[in-house]
Amino acid sequence: MHKYEAMFIVKPDLSEEDRNALFSVIKDTVAKNGGKIASADLWSERRRLTFTIKKQQEGVYYLVQFSAPSEAVTKLKYAFKLNELILRVMILRVDE
Repeated sequence: MHKYEAMFIVKPDLSEEDRNALFSVIKDTVAKNGGKIASADLWSERRRLTFTIKKQQEGVYYLVQFSAPSEAVTKLKYAFKLNELILRVMILRVDE
């Protein structure tokens, strides 16, 4: 298993309850694909985006560090792309 970092930009107009539910969905999706979460935190609250993404001018950033098999990354990207609350996701492999 390799180590990865994922940065999520989610819609800024979500309630605290919806954000927590989305955060749980992110964690569950990683776990279902054979990954283990090392850390998952709010990285930045309501930042202005450089350009509009899905008609949004601002976003809330989450940083998730996890380990997973390399074939799981493609499945994770696809699953997160289907979620309408996630504006953008970037997953990078971390060198050990």
